Amino acid sequence: MTDAVSRAISEKKHLAVQAGTGTGKSLAYLVPSLAHAVTTGERVVVSTATIALQRQLVDRDLPRLTEALAPQLGRRPSFAILKGRNNYLCLNRIGGGGAGEAAAAEEDAALLDEADLTRTGAQVRRIHDWAQDILNGDSDDSGDGEPVGDRDSLPRGVSDQAWRQVSVTSRECVGASRCPFGDRCFAEAAKATAAEADVVVTNHALLAIDALADQPVLPDHDVVVVDEAHELEGRITSVATEEVSGAALAILARRCNKAASSAADGCADDLLAAGDRWTAEVEAAVTAGTAAEGRWVTVPPTLHEPLTQVKDALWKTRSRLQKDTPPAGATGKDADRGAEVHTCVAACEELHDAVVRVLDAEPDVDVVWLSGDRSHRSLRVAPLSVGGLLHTRLFADSTVVLTSATLALGGKFAAMLAAWGMSASQCRTLDVGTPFDTRTHGILYTAKHLPAPGRDGASAESIDELAQLINAAGGRTLGLFSSRRAAENAARELRTLVPYDILCQGEDSLGTLVDRFRAEPETCLFGTLSLWQGVDVPGPSLSLVV
Repeated sequence: MTDAVSRAISEKKHLAVQAGTGTGKSLAYLVPSLAHAVTTGERVVVSTATIALQRQLVDRDLPRLTEALAPQLGRRPSFAILKGRNNYLCLNRIGGGGAGEAAAAEEDAALLDEADLTRTGAQVRRIHDWAQDILNGDSDDSGDGEPVGDRDSLPRGVSDQAWRQVSVTSRECVGASRCPFGDRCFAEAAKATAAEADVVVTNHALLAIDALADQPVLPDHDVVVVDEAHELEGRITSVATEEVSGAALAILARRCNKAASSAADGCADDLLAAGDRWTAEVEAAVTAGTAAEGRWVTVPPTLHEPLTQVKDALWKTRSRLQKDTPPAGATGKDADRGAEVHTCVAACEELHDAVVRVLDAEPDVDVVWLSGDRSHRSLRVAPLSVGGLLHTRLFADSTVVLTSATLALGGKFAAMLAAWGMSASQCRTLDVGTPFDTRTHGILYTAKHLPAPGRDGASAESIDELAQLINAAGGRTLGLFSSRRAAENAARELRTLVPYDILCQGEDSLGTLVDRFRAEPETCLFGTLSLWQGVDVPGPSLSLVV
C-alpha cells in the first residue's frame, strides 16, 4: 500500500485502496505523504470522517513518524489539525459579544429540564475560567504562546450543551476583521498554523466545505488523502443539504428583532408571522393528507404560497437589518450590535437561499423531503448525487488517495467510484486484504429473538439482554447506537442494572471519553456509529462491541 500511495502521488494519479482494520493504513499513507511534502514543498491534506481518527493521527501516529523520518528527510516534517469553527472556543461569545450565547441558550432551554440547565450553567462557568487561564498563560493548553482553545483540550466534564454556549458556527462568526477578539481568535490561530504545516489533518465536512464554497477554508494543497473514504459521499451530501423549519424561523426572527435598533423596531415581525403560518399550514396539510412525511417531488400546491411568503419575509428582514447596521468603525455596544446584525443578515440570506432551492427544486437534481413530528417539522433539500460535485471540485484540482476497510462491493470498486463521480479508467484501485484470521479471533452473536428497535432505541427485552452481555464481558463494552437519544436512553437504564461505569457520548469531549474508556478496563462507552471508526482500544479494555 505504501508503494502504491507513493507512486500515485508522484505520478499524480487518483488511487482507491481497501485495507482491513488493523493493517496500518495510516502509516501506509502518512509516510509517503510526509516525504512528498518535505521534498516538494507541496502540502498534503489528510481528511477523516471521525474526530477519534483525527486524534489518533495527531496524538500518536504523526509525532512518531515525523521523529523517525527526520534523519532521512533532512528536517522534521510539521503537521497541524484544522477543525470546523464550532470546535474552538469563541472569545467574543464568552465576552458577551452579540446575542449569540442567549440564542443558543434559548434553543437548549426548550430541550433541557431545570437540573440540566443548572449543570450546563456550572459547566459554562468552568469554561470561562479555563479560557481565562489560557489567555493568562496559566494553562497547559497555552503551549508556546499559541493557545489551542479547542474542545478536545477542555478539562473533563463539559457536555455538548455547555460547549454550544461558548462556540459559534462559521455562519454565526462575525469575522476576524469585525470581532474585537479577532487577533486572539483560536480558530484563526489554527488556520494560521495549518497554513505553515507540511501535512494538515482535517475532517470530511471541512473538506466538503472547501470543495463546495467559493472561498477556500483549507490552505493550498496538491494532494488529498481521504481516510474512512466510504463516508465521503454521505458527508459531502450532508454539507450540501439545507433545512427549513418553523423553529429555526422563529428563533431567527426573535434574534433579528433583538439586534435591531429602535429605528428598525419589529423588523422581523413579518418573518415571525410567516414562520408561524408556515408551521400551521404544514401541520394542517399533513393532517388532511395533502402533504406527507417523506420525499416531495414538488411542493404541494397548498404550501407553495406560505413558503413563498417565508422567502419574501426573510429577504425583507435581511434588507431592513442591513440598513440598520452601525457605521464602520463603531465601538463599544454599537460594535457588538453591528456584529450581531452581521450574523443575523447572513442567517437570513442562508435560510432565504434554502427556501429558494426548495421552491425551484428539480426532481432529477435535488431531493426534497419532510421529516420530524408535530413538535419539530423540518423541510430538507439535498442533491440527488454528489458525484458530479466531487469530480469537478475535488478530483479535478488535487491528486486524491482514498482508503477504507470497506470500499469494494463483491470485490469490485465500481459502485464506490461511481458515487465519487469517477470511472475505472480515472482511478487506480488496490485491495491489500487483511492479515487477521477473524473467524478464529472473535464470536459473532445475533440476538434474533429480540424485537426490532424503535425510534428511541432498544426495547426492555434488549436492555435486559445487553445487561447480561455486559456482565458476561466484565464491562469492557463499546455500545454503538443509531442515534444519540438511543445511546443516552440505554446508558440511563443500564446504569441501574450493571455494576460498571457507563460513559455516554455528549457527556464530555469525545477524546476524553475514549481516553477514559481505554484507561479504565471495566468501563463501558456508549455512543453513535461515529465511534465505530478511528477508536483504537487495544488490550483488555474492549472485549465486546454491541
